[in-house]
Amino acid sequence: MKQRYLFIDRDGTLIEEPLDEQIDSFAKLRFVPSVFRNLSFIQRHLDFKLVMVSNQDGLGTSAFPEEHFWPVQNFVIETLKGEGIAFDDILIDRHFPRDGSPMRKPETGMVEKYIKDAAVDMAHSYVIGDRESDAQLANNMGCKSLILRKDGMTWDKIAEILFAGERIAEIRRTTKETDVYVRLNLDGSGKSDVSTGIGFFDHMLEQIGHHGMIDITVHTKGDLYVDEHHTIEDTGLALGECILKALGDKRGIERYGFCLPMDDCLCRIALDFGGRPWLVWDAEFKREKIGEMPTEMFFHFFKSLSDAAKMNLNIKAEGTNEHHKIEGIFKALAHSLKMAVRRDINHFYLPSSKGML
Repeated sequence: MKQRYLFIDRDGTLIEEPLDEQIDSFAKLRFVPSVFRNLSFIQRHLDFKLVMVSNQDGLGTSAFPEEHFWPVQNFVIETLKGEGIAFDDILIDRHFPRDGSPMRKPETGMVEKYIKDAAVDMAHSYVIGDRESDAQLANNMGCKSLILRKDGMTWDKIAEILFAGERIAEIRRTTKETDVYVRLNLDGSGKSDVSTGIGFFDHMLEQIGHHGMIDITVHTKGDLYVDEHHTIEDTGLALGECILKALGDKRGIERYGFCLPMDDCLCRIALDFGGRPWLVWDAEFKREKIGEMPTEMFFHFFKSLSDAAKMNLNIKAEGTNEHHKIEGIFKALAHSLKMAVRRDINHFYLPSSKGML
């Protein structure tokens, strides 16, 4: 079996980087939050080997004397070791950016021996850093990257992804009536790219992404010249199927999830990713349409969604403003999803006494 590696940057990733970008004294030394707990977890439970890969501009020159670097570096290594975190290799490049050295990240000179080693599982290895240059290094090496502070990435989330995998899925559903493409990242930052041809529907789907912290892409081309039915229903089916696929075996999720007030409205959604689809719908609308979306289609959308995602979905909404009512439902759904799909790597079991979901 090939060996997986984590190629880990130092400054800004293991220890905080000061404004002058040079950690040349103990007064500047601060460890990045949660790095000990999560790297220790990774070393104890996963099969990755660790390699430190760091640019230290001008190390050994008058701009950065050796005696200013090594006491801090040795302290960092020994402190991590005391927490059960040991690096198999430590790679440091001393060049300035102006030197144009092939050894300096994001060039691959420092890690060339790993790229050429047939025993290294590069495709399933990661560069962990805090800059775009670290992501570029990963791209140049042919591995993946996890960049701290980008899209809300933390060491907690890094450990979760490395342990349980990325929860990203995509679905393409094509019929004679519609062509639907959906892509989800359940551990995203709330980015959305939605286009269904129905403006109000787009706005509602964007609420799922924004409030659920889910990166969501939905591109639907449907027979709107007939009516909106197929477009809305098939989007619900594809979205539900994509959620189910992204959840994987559901190990470690909270499973259940929310009550949300919005101005004059109160919207309550309870859901359960228990594998048994069911929809309870208690919401009435007095208008035929909101924007371009027929209100009778709200039920059909949520029925399609719950069926395809194999979830129990209980929806109740009350209020006087129809726009607020349905927007409250979508926002409550988003928060319910956020709550239910949350994972805890410290309790990574299947949340079911039956042994399956």
